[in-house]
Amino acid sequence: MAMMLGKQLNRLSGPCKIAPVMVNHYSTIPIREITHPLQRKPNIVSPEEAVACIKSGDTVFASGAAATPIDMLKALTKHGQANKLKNVTVCHMHTEGPADYCAPENKDIFRSNSFFMGANVRKAVAEGRGDNLSIFLHEIPQLFYKGIVRPDVAIVHVSPPDRHGFCSLGTSVDCVRAASNHSKMIVAQINKQMPRTFGDACIHSSQFDFAVEVDSPLPQHGGKPPSEVENKIGKLIADNLICNGATLQMGIGNIPDAVLNACHNHKDLGIHSEMFANGVVELVRKGCVNNSKKKMHQGRIVGSFLIGNQALYDFVNDNPFIEMYGIDYVNNTSIIKQQPSMTAINSAIEVDLTGQVSADSIGTRFFSGFGGQVDFIRGAAEGLDGKGVPIIALPSVTNKGQSKIVPILQPGAGVVTSRAHVHYVVTEYGIASLFGKNMRQRAYELIQISHPDHREKLEKSAFERLKVMPSC
Repeated sequence: MAMMLGKQLNRLSGPCKIAPVMVNHYSTIPIREITHPLQRKPNIVSPEEAVACIKSGDTVFASGAAATPIDMLKALTKHGQANKLKNVTVCHMHTEGPADYCAPENKDIFRSNSFFMGANVRKAVAEGRGDNLSIFLHEIPQLFYKGIVRPDVAIVHVSPPDRHGFCSLGTSVDCVRAASNHSKMIVAQINKQMPRTFGDACIHSSQFDFAVEVDSPLPQHGGKPPSEVENKIGKLIADNLICNGATLQMGIGNIPDAVLNACHNHKDLGIHSEMFANGVVELVRKGCVNNSKKKMHQGRIVGSFLIGNQALYDFVNDNPFIEMYGIDYVNNTSIIKQQPSMTAINSAIEVDLTGQVSADSIGTRFFSGFGGQVDFIRGAAEGLDGKGVPIIALPSVTNKGQSKIVPILQPGAGVVTSRAHVHYVVTEYGIASLFGKNMRQRAYELIQISHPDHREKLEKSAFERLKVMPSC
């Protein structure tokens, strides 16, 4: 393990370079190593023929994010309907596309099980037709290692094979390797438009029990420019909390893009993030991101999955500057804390006056999942160089004008990041520094960055709760 943590991969021999995968001591079921060539060729069939292997009671794993195998999931839905299947579980991280298998009319056929919930399954979960887990992103592969989730079929989305027969998992390595290695069968959607990525993304085509060839655009996000509020937040973070040579983690959305847009005068930035999106491309082109200060994977952007626009997919395609690894490696705090000036930027639904962060639910309604927020907030805080910067960033109010800085979290809302984990909270009104502050001081800091229309009410609530006025 120690050798893996210290290993640097500065030169790659090809898009299927084997990465320092986290050692797994937990497997309770046989493992197939998906990079190992077998003495067979993939069975190329139609989508309908490929999903015919799925039967009632099966567990099906599907790739997610930009690698969601939308064509195959549509075929799966039709197969279930036509053959009157029952109790098929579809498990996945955040997926894109319509997710028709979650429609009310399919409730007895399919049930989704989300490791991180996307918008396409949110209604099914809210109405009891789907399930979701509370789990740290870096622990998702353990579901397969420990046999808690045992896929009968893994549906993966890959690039066409190279001359050696190797395909690439492309935009999503995350938990796909773990799921595929522990699946009885693998069905591949081979897409001419899936980028070939480096790192730990390879899978040999002989491992596919069935394969379907498509030529379909990947799902896209982005294109909407950040708002004035989001740009203010981005500038505050870039100007005050990101130093030259910092390593950045950020999720998807306008606030991360606004932060990146405000970093165009920075130097020697690095990226180590479970995902990255469109804003990184321009920073690389301008030379702001070169990963030169990183001690691990020096000169390389490290990610685990991604989704963005076509420019992003073109940028990562066949680009050795990008390395994609499993989520149990990228999001492991032992890896994160080794990055120089690790700066983690994550968002929230609301933050209470003690610093508790709700990020996966709105009251009792589940909205998303734990994701990698705690992984990176903690990893940055534990930075070995003492320069890590854990950040929670959010607008001060909702679209309806309700404060996101609240006296207490909404009844039923879950705490994703505890008050002890939180160091910095940023809104368009400023930066609250909470580390080492008592509750009176924390309330003061958070009220100062709340919307002015809500500060008087928040002060009153803080006094009622703490029996003392918030002060510095």
